[in-house]
Amino acid sequence: MNIVVCIKHVPEVIDAELKINKDGAGVVTDDLEFDINEWDGFAVESAIRLKEAHGGKVTAITLGDEESEEALRNALAMGADEAIRFDSQGFEQSDAPGIARGLHAGLAPLAPDLLLTGAQSSDDGWGQVGLCLAEMLGLSYASLVVDFELKDNLIIAHRELEANTLERVELTLPCALTIQTGTNKPRYVSIMGIKKVRRIGIETLSATDFDLEGMIGAEASFMAERILSPPETGGHAEMIQGSLEEICERTAQVIREKGGLA
Repeated sequence: MNIVVCIKHVPEVIDAELKINKDGAGVVTDDLEFDINEWDGFAVESAIRLKEAHGGKVTAITLGDEESEEALRNALAMGADEAIRFDSQGFEQSDAPGIARGLHAGLAPLAPDLLLTGAQSSDDGWGQVGLCLAEMLGLSYASLVVDFELKDNLIIAHRELEANTLERVELTLPCALTIQTGTNKPRYVSIMGIKKVRRIGIETLSATDFDLEGMIGAEASFMAERILSPPETGGHAEMIQGSLEEICERTAQVIREKGGLA
């Protein structure tokens, strides 16, 4: 089975103090730690487990700069067989379809039997790239997949719906899945594991290798340039003290004053 998994190198921002850059179009990333996108880690683990159970090959692909090869090395250390990096130059201010066009150009010649992506990325959070890729490749797909198995030529997947409900779908290969977190437990990658894959070559592609003029970047984006600014400083918090009855009464009063209750 030929499995392709798309990953992304993203900044870790949970405990970071973010600062807006001078042009107001992004945040300063110089001091941020980067790692493989959380959702993509589950997708890579799913691909590796499927290969281990049924055989085949796993190729990891990303769109990014040279530093994003760290995420590809992580995927190789987990068990991927090959890695491809599509250089991000020229993709500045691309929207989700623009990013998908670049990834599509890189992976379409691989003719994957199964395409896996994370359900979304922790930085942009679009949740669209995997679905756009499926459309461009002409593949049936299931999104927000929390569990799946291969049976003969079918992928039997369970996808997450609202209200803690799951939907069971059957897809004929080739197909695409976007993987939700919690699907599995991604294996730990040691420093020694990373070192062992340092010598594996990573194929590098660029937009100039394909006819993508007018299809990527700001000119092809449906989204206008974004401007970031810190939120306005609000008033001070009121610490409510007293007995439970007094606290409840004061809380209801504040909610009414703020228009929360009729």
